[in-house]
Amino acid sequence: MRMRPTLSWSPTDDLPPGTTDLGPVADALGSGGVLVLSGAGLSTESGIPDYRGEGGSLSRHTPMTYQDFTASAQARRRYWARSHLGWRTFGRARPNAGHRAVAAFERHGLLAGVITQNVDGLHQSAGSEDVVELHGSLDRVVCLSCGTFTARRALARRLEEANAGFAPVAAGINPDGDADLGDEQVGDFRVVPCADCGGILKPDVVFFGEAVPPRRVEHCRSLVRRAACLLVLGSSLTVMSGLRFVRQAAEAGTPVLIVNRDATRGDRHAVTRVALPLGAALTTVAERLGVPVSDEGVASGAG
Repeated sequence: MRMRPTLSWSPTDDLPPGTTDLGPVADALGSGGVLVLSGAGLSTESGIPDYRGEGGSLSRHTPMTYQDFTASAQARRRYWARSHLGWRTFGRARPNAGHRAVAAFERHGLLAGVITQNVDGLHQSAGSEDVVELHGSLDRVVCLSCGTFTARRALARRLEEANAGFAPVAAGINPDGDADLGDEQVGDFRVVPCADCGGILKPDVVFFGEAVPPRRVEHCRSLVRRAACLLVLGSSLTVMSGLRFVRQAAEAGTPVLIVNRDATRGDRHAVTRVALPLGAALTTVAERLGVPVSDEGVASGAG
């Protein structure tokens, strides 16, 4: 099933205002059973921009859609040229204080799990173990013909060999690992096929216009059903893939708390929205709860 991409959302005047009171967040985490739902805003302090915040990538960049990727060889050339270049920078990103705080909450048994809309692997790099990657991961590549999965590092080596000397300067990096390149910079970039069957390779991520696998969605729904509270971190909740879990929790009477500097599409379903920077906010909550947060992650990021 294919969905029409939702790229933008405008807040209405009747949404409740944000607050700076972290008390409800600290109380919820202190009681345990909190399910985290994280978005691109959690990774901005690691140098990866979000889609819709101030200076977000949607102001200059339209993400690749599944329909365009599968229908056009030129679109795939453009995507892989930009993604190959972006991977070099994206893969060097490291967990920030927000990721490390979430990992610390998990280590202390305060979480019921983590659902992330991000594809950067930074939750795991920070030490989180119980993570559902709702939109997949840039760490993996899948063949659309035979279904074989391979490591992104292996594909990166093949693309390097096929495109010796490819090193244009990108205008920026995006949350999906895409670099901003003009068509003239893409040039005649060579896309490599699946090494097993010669089929089309795609990153193992859910593109705009592509549905999240149903079994993954149901697993997330089961986590929401068991959670004592849903804590949204750094997501505008513009797309239904994340918003549906907020709606599910609210309909079941499970408290929804949001930490996001800007208004979100889920605010009307939330007990509160804390409008503070995530790293500082989560570190403050950890200090209040006596939960030590490590200074560094446990592994490298996407690369």
